[in-house]
Amino acid sequence: MDIILCHTTADFDTLGAAVGVTRLSPGSRIVLAGGCHPGVRQFLALHRDEYPLIERRSVNPDRIRSVTVVDTQQRDRLGKVAEWLDLPVPISVWDHHPHAQSDIPATETHIEALGATTTAIVEQLRLGLEPDPNRLVLNVAEATVMALGIHVDTGSLTFDHTTPRDAIALAWLMEQGASLSVIAEYIEPGLSPRLQDLLTTALDTLHTETIQGHLVSTILLETPEYIAGLSSVAAQIMEIIDTEALLLGNRYSIKGSDEQRLVVIGRSRISGTNLQTLLSPWGGGGHPRASSVSLRLTNPMVTFQEILEEFKKQIPHQPVARELMSSPVRTIRPETTIHEAQRILLRYGHSGLSVVNETGTLVGVICRRDLDIALHHGLGHAPVKGYMSSNVRTIAPDTPLPEIEDLMVTFDIGRLPVLSEGSLQGIVTRTDVLRQLHQDSAIGSQSNLSGSPPYCPLPREVASLLSDRLAPQLVNLLNRAAQLAQERGWHLYLVGGAVRDILWAIYHQEGSSGFNLVEKEKSQKEIEGDRSPLLLTDIDLVVDGFDSRTDDAAGVELAEQLQKLYPNARLDIHGQFQTAALLWHKDPDLDSLWVDIATARTEFYPYPAANPEVEASSIRQDLYRRDFTLNALAVRLTGPNRRGEILDFFGGWLDLQAGQIRVLHANSFIEDPTRIYRAVRFAVRLGFEIEPQTQGYIRLAMESGVYLRSPELTRRVPALETRLKNELKYILQAPYWQRALQLLDSFDALRCIHPSLKLDRDLWQQLRSVDRWIRQIQGTVNGAESPLKTLPESWQIRLELLIAHLEPQWRVEVAQNLQMSTDSIERLEQLATAEIAIMPVRETSRPSEVVRLLSPYDRTLLMAIAVMSPKALRRRIWQYIYHWMNVKPLLNGNDLKALGYKPGPQFKTILDSLLAATLDGEIQSRSDAEAYLAQYFPRDSIQQP
Repeated sequence: MDIILCHTTADFDTLGAAVGVTRLSPGSRIVLAGGCHPGVRQFLALHRDEYPLIERRSVNPDRIRSVTVVDTQQRDRLGKVAEWLDLPVPISVWDHHPHAQSDIPATETHIEALGATTTAIVEQLRLGLEPDPNRLVLNVAEATVMALGIHVDTGSLTFDHTTPRDAIALAWLMEQGASLSVIAEYIEPGLSPRLQDLLTTALDTLHTETIQGHLVSTILLETPEYIAGLSSVAAQIMEIIDTEALLLGNRYSIKGSDEQRLVVIGRSRISGTNLQTLLSPWGGGGHPRASSVSLRLTNPMVTFQEILEEFKKQIPHQPVARELMSSPVRTIRPETTIHEAQRILLRYGHSGLSVVNETGTLVGVICRRDLDIALHHGLGHAPVKGYMSSNVRTIAPDTPLPEIEDLMVTFDIGRLPVLSEGSLQGIVTRTDVLRQLHQDSAIGSQSNLSGSPPYCPLPREVASLLSDRLAPQLVNLLNRAAQLAQERGWHLYLVGGAVRDILWAIYHQEGSSGFNLVEKEKSQKEIEGDRSPLLLTDIDLVVDGFDSRTDDAAGVELAEQLQKLYPNARLDIHGQFQTAALLWHKDPDLDSLWVDIATARTEFYPYPAANPEVEASSIRQDLYRRDFTLNALAVRLTGPNRRGEILDFFGGWLDLQAGQIRVLHANSFIEDPTRIYRAVRFAVRLGFEIEPQTQGYIRLAMESGVYLRSPELTRRVPALETRLKNELKYILQAPYWQRALQLLDSFDALRCIHPSLKLDRDLWQQLRSVDRWIRQIQGTVNGAESPLKTLPESWQIRLELLIAHLEPQWRVEVAQNLQMSTDSIERLEQLATAEIAIMPVRETSRPSEVVRLLSPYDRTLLMAIAVMSPKALRRRIWQYIYHWMNVKPLLNGNDLKALGYKPGPQFKTILDSLLAATLDGEIQSRSDAEAYLAQYFPRDSIQQP
């Protein structure tokens, strides 16, 4: 007998899932563990005979062949039938609570973050239909109860945990004939007279208070006995009154005992709260928005109050203006012209500007629309004071979000300056408010970084996850930096690649495939199943603030203070870019670590590919200046209420999950061509795709001809110097360099190095050939040991070969623009003449002659010539590099002196002759060498010095 177990107090989801399993496993029987919700009881009173339900007492445990548990993972929710889980039979579990603690010894699990367990089973049924649509058809009763399971557990697809898969499953059940009239009857059942009386009592005894700006209601009913259907009463109350959360308690006594029972039913619409998490420590169950628990207690009042206090702690802090605003504020004077104000808006991407007088007092605000109208009328020369709004509504730093929202809606204001004692501290825009509201709505009750589909919102608070995933010494460093910043009234953020890599590691730790994106490359074998703490090697911190103490030097000051706590770190200050860096090298705790600390800043590129002009700004502007969405993520490290909050203004988390590289703005590649190389590097390294529109921006930048500039202009473009060289180094030293070069060439992006550079067939073969030479010479083939000294780094050899593919007149100039080493520039300068000088090598068969012709040249230069040359010359150069260049004469100067030769200039002649004879095979032993000397260089014939 195959048994399907529904949990106690069965709801429609557990019943619908069980019915679905009977179609997956024909012949199975459903056992209700104990009790039903009132709606389920009423439903089964009419429809019980349509499903394979059997009583627990009619089951012979000895005949059970398998057990399937649906909609729970806890034994204590199965009542007495939980003893069947100890039988030596296969056990399957189907559930939709991925983070619940399971204590069932399952041999097979199907647990996914879905709105209803029934959805997962419906998907399996649909798969069964694909090969043969006529193979499986649900009847109306089956489709109806399964549809009820999805409807009830997703609030008819309105609860936060609902997924698109639930909607698809529900639509398919409707196609199978689910009865809408039956569904409507049991989704909205009417209250019985007794429940109606309790509803009246509940409304009369309702207590409501405001917590963090949210209305929270509580009711504690006392009844002589258990009342079924109180969940319907709770639903009615939520519809009748204007409350955002409800805790409904029912206290009753057990007959013949002093023991009392407490039933607590919770409902919440407040983002960030999770009733399932709240009630699970007391043994409750349900969902983040709707959950319940039944307790045996001696003092129900105390427990009900404890639950309420714990719920209050869950309610997120209500953001205030100082946490929403952008700071510092871009201001202008009343005398500023319309033209100049428009230029400032264009430069910084603002939609309006605050106007202050000579003392810094706010006197007005002017928006883009006002400027456009003035310019339309030809008044660009006029001062802004004639067009600004002088009746400005302002807010204080502690103004809460709801009040800010009310002001904006009531007065149709898009920008609210934040004043403190008359001083302009920041500005809150309509975009700031909408983003916060959207974030609160999107986050909902999601609190995991599991392998959910891309629409799953990013959790707001990840401080505990960072502590679990980062190495303890890094956590301690970040905590110390945060404390220093907070003491000065500043915000501190962890930004950029470190956040990306940490989130990606956590995301895959939860079960998705992939790898941790730490800068130190690891093999797949090293990473699979690796949950060890991450010891990052490169960390970026950004300081942002909301008062006058935050200035351009905030990042430098914080770095200086942090160095006092870590005296072993080296401090580097870069005043031009308002940054400082702390560097550790082989530290016993932090190993090799680079921590970059900057003041939040914005950038402006005066012309394409230039170095940016930098100014202090807000964290949002700082993130916007970055290259790609997945690098524009930040984690707040300061603040008692918002520590650990993730800032994702541009959808970086969704792109990270979707595996795509997306640029932040259309002109990004024109402003900085190295971002093309970074896009390709990230895409190939991470196994991501470059998002189609971003590909379009890359091609547009290349087709615009902005990089096809004259040599005079090329020499003064910084992007074609250090930044481009660094990106080329990252790419050419990586194991994925071949794929990266191919992708760059597909975008014509090698023209950023030189307009004529193209990865044609010859260059591709040369690069692959030199790669084989490098591996062989370095002794990495078949474990062979190379007799040669270390070559230049492989990326340098590859880059030289790329440049060598250019016409000779461009090679040195490009190498100088890229600030390559003196050795590299010399090799590229010699390349053309060296190719001609060594041509006779092809015609000689004597190794000594080959050595004479090739020995004046650097072996790296010879490798470049070899891969660019015909086979015969290539073979000769290979023999020279791998065999002949390290051959030594069988006798040295000491040997000559021992044989009676007097030291002098003739020693070189003798040794060169011995070497040539050795290379040509005329000398093969020491005795041969001595005989050779006696024949060609007798002692008596050598002129003494």
